[in-house]
Order: sequence, then C-alpha cells, then structure tokens
Amino acid sequence: MPELAESWEVLDNGATYRFHLRRDVPFQKTDWFTPTRKMNADDVVFTFQRIFDRNNPWHNVNGSNFPYFDSLQFADNVKSVRKLDNHTVEFRLAQPDASFLWHLATHYASVMSAEYARKLEKEDRQEQLDRQPVGTGPYQLSEYRAGQFIRLQRHDDFWRGKPLMPQVVVDLGSGGTGRLSKLLTGECDVLAWPAASQLSILRDDPRLRLTLRPGMNVAYLAFNTAKPPLNNPAVRHALALAINNQRLMQSIYYGTAETAASILPRASWAYDNEAKITEYNPAKSREQLKALGQENLTLKLWVPTRSQAWNPSPLKTAELIQADMAQVGVKVVIVPVEGRFQEARLMDMSHDLTLSGWATDSNDPDSFFRPLLSCAAIHSQTNLAHWCDPKFDSVLRKALSSQQLAARIEAYDEAQSILAQELPILPLASSLRLQAYRYDIKGLVLSPFGNASFAGVYREKQDEVKKP
Repeated sequence: MPELAESWEVLDNGATYRFHLRRDVPFQKTDWFTPTRKMNADDVVFTFQRIFDRNNPWHNVNGSNFPYFDSLQFADNVKSVRKLDNHTVEFRLAQPDASFLWHLATHYASVMSAEYARKLEKEDRQEQLDRQPVGTGPYQLSEYRAGQFIRLQRHDDFWRGKPLMPQVVVDLGSGGTGRLSKLLTGECDVLAWPAASQLSILRDDPRLRLTLRPGMNVAYLAFNTAKPPLNNPAVRHALALAINNQRLMQSIYYGTAETAASILPRASWAYDNEAKITEYNPAKSREQLKALGQENLTLKLWVPTRSQAWNPSPLKTAELIQADMAQVGVKVVIVPVEGRFQEARLMDMSHDLTLSGWATDSNDPDSFFRPLLSCAAIHSQTNLAHWCDPKFDSVLRKALSSQQLAARIEAYDEAQSILAQELPILPLASSLRLQAYRYDIKGLVLSPFGNASFAGVYREKQDEVKKP
C-alpha cells in the first residue's frame, strides 16, 4: 500500500500513520468492471476495514480469513482507518507498532476498489470481489482455470507506465521435470523456483539465464509443544541433536541454501550473528533421551507433499530426518498431507512434528516472529508448534514500541535467545531465491522476498538478440 502514497508521516511515536495518496492511480478496466474514477481514500478505507473490522459486512465474504494479519493481532491494534480527505488516510493504533509500515507493504495489503465492491453489492454478487479481482497493478486478471493457468492482460493505464509485455500466463499445471521441459523447449519463458537438482542443466544451457539471490525464508521442523513429551524443552533439544543438518544441505538443497541458526534469515537486519547452529551429536542425543526416560519414542511427522519455496523436497527431507531419528532409537512415522487437509489436521493438534517453512515479502523481522510463534498465531493457524510464551510476546511488543533501530535489534536478539533456549521449532535452512529464464527475456528483476515484477519485462527483438 505505501507504494500508492506520495508520502507518509509517522506520528504519536508510531501509533498514528498518515498517508498522502497519489492522485494518478487508475484501477484496471476489465470485462466485468469499468471504473469511473481513480483510486482514492475510499478504496484504502474499504480495503483495510474489510481486513481489520470483524463486523464489516465484507469481512466474511467467501468465508474470508486473514491469517497473516490475524497472527499479528492487527484487528485488535488498529483502532481506526479514517479518510481525512479524498487523498489522505490515517491509521490510528491502540499502541505503537514500528513494523506497521512494512506489513502494509506486503502483497496481503493490496488496495481494492470500493466502487467495484458497491457494484457487486447492488447485484448481490459479493463473492466475485475475490474471484474476479480488480486492482491497480501492471497486469490484470483475464482468465483463471483452477489447477491449469492464470492469464493476465496488460493494464494499459498502469500509473507507472504501460507494461511492455501484452500478457503474462502463469502455468499452474506443470510440475517437476515438466516445468523444466517447457522452459527448454521455449513453451515458457521463466521458471520460478527450479529444483536444486536441475541447476546443472540450467547452468550448462546457453539459451538460459539463472539468477540466485539470498531468500527471506526459513524451513523448519516444528515440535507440537502442546503434546507430551514435546512440551518439555529438554526433549526437544535432545531430538534436535539427532538431525544431520549438513546432510540435508547436500542431499536436499545441493548448495542452494544456508544452514539456519535462527528463524531469521541471515539477510535480515535483526539476525543475531551470535546464533549457533544446533550441533549434530547422535550419541549425546541418545544419552539425553535415556536420561529423560524417552528411549522408545514414536512420533508422527506431518509433511507437505509438494515442493515449497523453502524446501524443494519435503518428503525426502522427512525421510532423512526419519533415518536420523532411528539412529537414536526414535521411530518417526511419516504422514504425507497437503493443502487444506494439512491445515485441518495440524490444527487439531494430533501431530507430533511437522515439516514446514515461511517466506515473507517484508524485510521487517516481525514478519517472522509474530506469524510463526506468537500466542495469537495459534488461533490464526500459522503457529504450528502451538507454543505460547507470554515473555516472548512481551519482548516482541517491546521491539514494536520503538522507532529506534538499535532498540529493536536489542529486543530481537533477546527474542532469538528465548527461542534458542525453548526451541519450539528447529530452523533447518534458508533457501536461495532461484529463477531461470530464456536469454531473450530482459528487465526481469528478482526480489529476495520471493516475488518478481513483470512491469518492466520485455522480449528482445530477434534481430537484436545476441544468439548464444
């Protein structure tokens, strides 16, 4: 959202944020909606009241939930979103929040058209707000076929200038080697998140370009701290000693990740440089488990079946962890799950362990801490460890209450120290952000946050291309 503002002010020590909106931002004209005006304060107020106000009639349309903002308790902290004039909006918070601006800059906070919403309301078709969205970005929805593709058409009136590519088609149906084959044959131009095992092919093909960037993500193993014996930090530490993380780096990531010592990636400005990677010591693990009376444990490990941005092969990772645990006398039963089934089963707390991860398009460390490990995040279903520590939450609030970077870093150092002691989740890896594309594609900029904008992308004319 801040991108749509000319400027903003942080007032009341971070408890008030005032945005002065751009006056030249058109909404997309689609087959289902023709806007009669440009974006203004009404649209911003509509968008965020829908998210934050549980009594807003649009809040539950399509059974909507907003887990990212729920995990941050935004509905409790945002007292009001007010229109001061057509191009000025003010957010008032119950207490200062230094991370607020960063969270508004994520893709979760895209501004929607209030005019479009009113049209749908008159037609009693409110559900189309999410299914046929209208925004302000460089490309607009043209066609969507579930599990197959999304077709995006150029937004000719995009406020930053007309995009160069007439359309972008996102292929949802191909997986594994099928995705690579389409890139090699020229059927597709860009391959997001190629498998680490495919890198040698991509590097050796002169028709392709490969981009690698540090990624703002973390893969982790979550312990269900609501279930004995995993409610005991000593048991969690003993189990962590059994995992050969170096083998994971070699067998899963092929050199495309960094071993994680914290839930924060090393690219984060709040990363604790004193953080220690959990040692691999199976003998010590076995000894500690015996001392704790946990010699013959059987644990269920829930694992997503599909490749993730933070883990290219979750099932193989689970098998390696299973083998490691067997060496210390712990039987791990792998339970493959996917999609909403996974979410439902994880939240009924029947699992012991779950292999998961997190990626964010915000550079604020709060984007990791609160969604993953705050008490509120249990209810919003993003805290898979079911861990709640009032002291930890208090430290996070302290970090948010200051606009001074040094004070925030000090608080986040303390937060990371608490996590190292309690170990509700075991950080495994921070994956590099990978992207491969055809040699004639230009202007593609890769962000460490995992997204890529196609606004400035173009295909070089054939007579200008320097053939490989």
